[in-house]
Amino acid sequence: MVWGMRFLLHIYLLFGRRVLHLFLYPVVMYYWLTNRQARQASQAYLNRLAIFAPSLKLTGSFFWSFKHFISFANAMIDKLAAWSGALSQADVQYYGRYELLDGIHKGQGAVLLGSHLGNLEVCRVIADFDKTIYINVLVHTKHARKFNGLLKQISDNSRLHMIQVTEITPATAMLLSDKIEAGELVIIAADRTPVSNRQRVTKVDFLGAEALFPQGPFILAFLMKCPVYTVFCLKQQGKHVIYFDRFSEMLKLPRKTREQAMQQIIQRYAERLQAYCLKEPLQWFNFYDFWEVALDDE
Repeated sequence: MVWGMRFLLHIYLLFGRRVLHLFLYPVVMYYWLTNRQARQASQAYLNRLAIFAPSLKLTGSFFWSFKHFISFANAMIDKLAAWSGALSQADVQYYGRYELLDGIHKGQGAVLLGSHLGNLEVCRVIADFDKTIYINVLVHTKHARKFNGLLKQISDNSRLHMIQVTEITPATAMLLSDKIEAGELVIIAADRTPVSNRQRVTKVDFLGAEALFPQGPFILAFLMKCPVYTVFCLKQQGKHVIYFDRFSEMLKLPRKTREQAMQQIIQRYAERLQAYCLKEPLQWFNFYDFWEVALDDE
C-alpha cells in the first residue's frame, strides 16, 4: 500500500493532477468492477439515501455507485496534494477554527472526532499554516510508521504524526494523554466498526435505520478529559471546507448510567455525521455496510 501511494505521489509531483487521472481512474474502474463487496456497500448506502433524503435524487444504480467511486478517486488526488504540501491557504476554508485554536494557544489540547466523510488528510494543512500546532492522527493500519517516513520525505512538517492503534490500551491512553497535556490535537475516525471486539459497539439510528458505531473513540475522548470537537473536511465548489464543531467541553460517562450515556453520545455523533453526509453525500467513503452488520448482530 505504501509503495503504491509513493508511486502515485511521484506521478502527482512530476506531472500534476491531469496525468495522475490517467493512472488513477483505470485503477478505480478495476476496483469498482472487481470488488463486489465495496460496490454493494456503496449501493446500499446510496439506496439508504434515496429513501431517507429523496430530494437528493440519488439512487443505488451502477451509474451513481461509479460516481461515488470516482469521487473517491478525486479525494485520493486531494490527499496526495495535502501530503505534498501543494495546498495553499487559498484552497482551504474554515468554520469554527478560532475557538479550537484559542484553546490550543492556551496549552489545551483537544480530541477531534473525524470520519470517512470527506478528506480528513487535508487537516494536515492546519499544521502548515500554524507552526504552533501538532497533530496526531490515529490509524488502524500497520503501515503508520512507513507513512510517517513517507511524509517526512516529501515535507518538512514534523508536526504531523500517524499513530497505529488497533485497540485502546492503557499505554495508548497514557501516550495520547501526554500529547493532550502538551496542547496537541488527537484525531480519530469515529465511524468505523472494529473488525474484532464486537462487544464495544453501540447501535444507533443513522440515515433512517439502525447501525453500529464503535465505542472506542468516545471512550478515548472520555479518558482524555479535554474538549472534544467533530471535524469534517468536504470538497465544496472547488475548495476544501473544514468544519470544526464543539461536541463537548468534556465527555462524561457516569459509572451508574454508562451505557445510557454512551448511547446518547454516539447517537448525537451519528446525527452530526448524518447532517454533513447530506451536504456532500458522494463524499462518504466508508465502503462498508453499516446496516447489514447491525442486522447480523441481532
